[in-house]
Amino acid sequence: MRAALPTGWCWMAVAVRHRRPPARFPDGSPDRGGNPVELAVALPAILLMLFASIQVAAVFVARSTALNAAQSAVNAQRLHEAPAGAGAERATKFLRQAGDWLVDWDKPGPSCVTTDTDVTCTVTGRSLSVVPGVEFAVRQSAHGTVERWSPAP
Repeated sequence: MRAALPTGWCWMAVAVRHRRPPARFPDGSPDRGGNPVELAVALPAILLMLFASIQVAAVFVARSTALNAAQSAVNAQRLHEAPAGAGAERATKFLRQAGDWLVDWDKPGPSCVTTDTDVTCTVTGRSLSVVPGVEFAVRQSAHGTVERWSPAP
């Protein structure tokens, strides 16, 4: 005669409960060797994302460096009776002190265009490359008004 089961149990639950456990390796792990395979599959993707994020950061720092150099050049060139080339000279001095985030900025070098009322300075170059063979061009310009005497209104 069968033993009475608690309320809510069925014969299927009892049968599942008494099945043999799955075979295990001698160390007790059912999937021995899975971690190195997972790492070998995931590691290239992780490294790609790491180097891509570093490259993006290098591009942004190069853009910021070029913009700061252009703004510095405009500030020097817009002064009242500033000599020709004062802005380009200031940008060159800034870029020499800024480090190597912006590469090839000296070919052709910073340039400033001055009119009677405005000055625009442009700095071009390439960002520092973390990944060989990948280059990103950087071009930043700044604009300002030239200081001059004007009649009172």
